[in-house]
Amino acid sequence: MEKIINGLIQPNQILSQLDLRDNITVADFGCGNGHFSIPLAKAIPKGKIYALDVIKETLEAVKSQANLEGIENIITVHCNLEILGSSKLENDSVDLVLMRNILFQSQKKEEIIKEAKRVLKSEGQLILLEWIPGASMAPTSGFLITKEESQKLVEVEGMNFSKDLIVDNQHHGSVFKK
Repeated sequence: MEKIINGLIQPNQILSQLDLRDNITVADFGCGNGHFSIPLAKAIPKGKIYALDVIKETLEAVKSQANLEGIENIITVHCNLEILGSSKLENDSVDLVLMRNILFQSQKKEEIIKEAKRVLKSEGQLILLEWIPGASMAPTSGFLITKEESQKLVEVEGMNFSKDLIVDNQHHGSVFKK
């Protein structure tokens, strides 16, 4: 698979690198406007997608887009992922947690990782996609994190690195297992 050079993460390219089963439960941490939630819902129509975000307006956008496309397996959750338990998801209830470009926005990265670990089932997967510090399209403000730093953060919480993802020239992507 060839790297995309425009810096915009292509959800279907990422999803094709994952082992998705049709009946899994996914939590899209920091879902934004549904860039991943909508394609995930289509990829696993018998599954359940929790789209979580701190901004209510983006959750409304996800709901609207899902309604327009006739998607019924997305549940939006307004929460602050920097607070343990705020996702309102049960412990060990999710097969896959996806985080795209949210850690760089937070000084409480550990808390977000802890919340992901809490909701993941045993053998569940954490998909982590973040800006490469210094990349041409990367934000110049915020708290950008290198691939090595993100891997260390996740491994400190007891999850194991599984594989790298082919993303683009602006982001790094990794898969971890609980």
